[in-house]
Amino acid sequence: MRTAIYAGSFDPVTLGHLDLMRRTLEFVDRLVIGVAVNSTKQPAFTLEERAALIRDALGDVAAGDAPRAEVRHFRGLLVDFARDVGATVSVRGLRAVADFEYEFQMALMNRHLAPALETVFLVPSVDTTFISSSLVREVARLGGNVDALVPPNVAAALRTRFPQ
Repeated sequence: MRTAIYAGSFDPVTLGHLDLMRRTLEFVDRLVIGVAVNSTKQPAFTLEERAALIRDALGDVAAGDAPRAEVRHFRGLLVDFARDVGATVSVRGLRAVADFEYEFQMALMNRHLAPALETVFLVPSVDTTFISSSLVREVARLGGNVDALVPPNVAAALRTRFPQ
């Protein structure tokens, strides 16, 4: 069974994230979505809230007796998390050329720490390339409409979190 991880802060999960999750499930048997603690950010949602929003957005893929996608939160090194869940592939999204340098350095460090963990870069669909969690939070915080950027459950959670 081929297991991949897709890790990020997912604060909040966007349609771009979901696009990559669903496309990853086309070439792996199991996907573990790792909701990461990022001490440098002030999250809008708790780890548990972010994990629940992802599970709800994924629907049947993350539900039932044999879910193909599992959502967990973790703290620490990605390579340790990958080892803990039995993943051999780490999926990363590249939205723009600016993402590449950082992601490339992280992939090389992960390879240094865990040579058996392969990093696979995916490019999001054209209609989601411009979406980032930080932009979604800012638009929601300022009262803008984010319905076309996030799944419905996340849009509702953002309206509750940032009432106008």
